[in-house]
Amino acid sequence: MASPAPDAPLSPSASPSAATPAARRSEAVHLALAERIRSGALAPGARLPTEKDLGAEFGVSRPMVREALARLKADGLVISRQGAGVFVAATPSRLAFDMPTDQDVVRARQSLAHIFELRTLVEIGVAELAARRRRPKDLKAMSAALARMAAAVEAHGDGGRDDDAFHGAVAAATGNPMMRDLVGFLSKQFSESRRLSWSPEQHARGRTQLLQDEHQALYDAIAAGDPAGARAASFQHLSATAARLDIPLGVDIACDLAPTFAAAGTPGKSPTR
Repeated sequence: MASPAPDAPLSPSASPSAATPAARRSEAVHLALAERIRSGALAPGARLPTEKDLGAEFGVSRPMVREALARLKADGLVISRQGAGVFVAATPSRLAFDMPTDQDVVRARQSLAHIFELRTLVEIGVAELAARRRRPKDLKAMSAALARMAAAVEAHGDGGRDDDAFHGAVAAATGNPMMRDLVGFLSKQFSESRRLSWSPEQHARGRTQLLQDEHQALYDAIAAGDPAGARAASFQHLSATAARLDIPLGVDIACDLAPTFAAAGTPGKSPTR
């Protein structure tokens, strides 16, 4: 299929509805452009339309366009050239292991639910081990990431990287290098699902403070050496995050795990809040 001219405007066929929440509209732009790049409709080296033109095409604001472009850059699909614009990367990045990346995953809510199921099964086990084996340096790393996320909540900023860092520190606290490396690899899949929680819409609704409270509860349980509490806090964090993003967590997982975690004691409180 012939590629469009580098400066040609994109087809508006995938324009998100104006009624769609801001975070979803930004993600719709991200997904539409990613699909055009992966399908070859936008060839390697092609210049993307300007932020203004993309905003007009998709019916979104320029900040939403910038957020979508930032995600494409993080995916390795586009590059920026100062003064020239944004271009499709010569060789768009692909993971060696053919697991769907988040720009593919969020195309369908059910597929994103699969990511949350995987996160749930992995992260609650990691949290339990971290509570059993954490060292002072692990708690220090978690606490530092928590402080940065608190600043992001206050400033309505993007705490996604620090969210990743926090969960990475929890994985490191297991003392199992294979667990740490697995979580590091899966971070490529998990990262975007975490960043959805730091969108302007989530800030506006006060939901990032809820997210921060959940992270703090997980830290408190790990710091207190409470494995059951850490598992419960991790499950509560993931199930609440899925609910805030309107993502269906598997009913079988929720029904099987929730009663167990509800019976867990309240995690001990850390003086670092």
